[in-house]
Amino acid sequence: MKRSDGVLLKSLDPFVKIIPYIMEKRSDAQNFSKHVFCVDPIDEYLAEKRKQGYKFSYLHFFIAAYVRLVHERPQLNRFIMNSRIYQRNNICVSMAIKHSLRSEDEETTVKFEFTGKENIFEVAEIIDRVIAEARAQKDNSDTDKLIDMLMSMPGIVKKLLIKIIKGLDQVNLLPKSVIKVSPFHTTLFFTYLKSINTNYIYHHLYDFGTTGLFVALGKTVKLPMVVDDQVVVKKCCQIGYTMDERICDGLYFAKTFKLLERYIEKPHLLETGPEE
Repeated sequence: MKRSDGVLLKSLDPFVKIIPYIMEKRSDAQNFSKHVFCVDPIDEYLAEKRKQGYKFSYLHFFIAAYVRLVHERPQLNRFIMNSRIYQRNNICVSMAIKHSLRSEDEETTVKFEFTGKENIFEVAEIIDRVIAEARAQKDNSDTDKLIDMLMSMPGIVKKLLIKIIKGLDQVNLLPKSVIKVSPFHTTLFFTYLKSINTNYIYHHLYDFGTTGLFVALGKTVKLPMVVDDQVVVKKCCQIGYTMDERICDGLYFAKTFKLLERYIEKPHLLETGPEE
């Protein structure tokens, strides 16, 4: 049975194919990594864009960078379902947002969809539009409606429905409409902890859904760094990554992080479409 959100990969190395049978759950295959970098190039770029009338933030920059990374490093957009490896059809980024910064305010989840060919201006437009729509709708987003419907059922019915949904997902029968609104069926989950002045974390992956990457961007801090053999204090950001090691190997992840550093050092590269 074909899936609406991905294509089964058949021409893979036998060792790659057997790994999901050995590590059946995403939580079995979690790897963690920390990325520390100087934010001076990003701050300079964002200040330049503000003078030009663009209200870019770290959120816009990093989602644009990850969309570009996934486009250029397509193995990041693989997922495991029922011990089989799929290539996702599009690029999705999920994140939780609050309707305001008041601690008592409700939280909801948004999901951004991209083709991978967007530049940073187009990515920012999509992000701002989706967040504005979610905050305007309050508790009436598609995701909230689905959750509200499930939670309105008696406890035993809720458990049964969740088991049915998981079972349908395993055999590729979960409706496209559910996958489209589910924040758990996504390329990566982004946690923007910098917006609430909180340190990075290593967030767990969900066994439900298809998310193989969790990115947690923490607040900026001053850290010692070695520059030209001298120890200097720099304004830095720290990112905590949680990765499903079954979607690609360690070398692939390492080269991906090197490519991300290129965009951090030269943010203007995100203003044009990706190189083919």
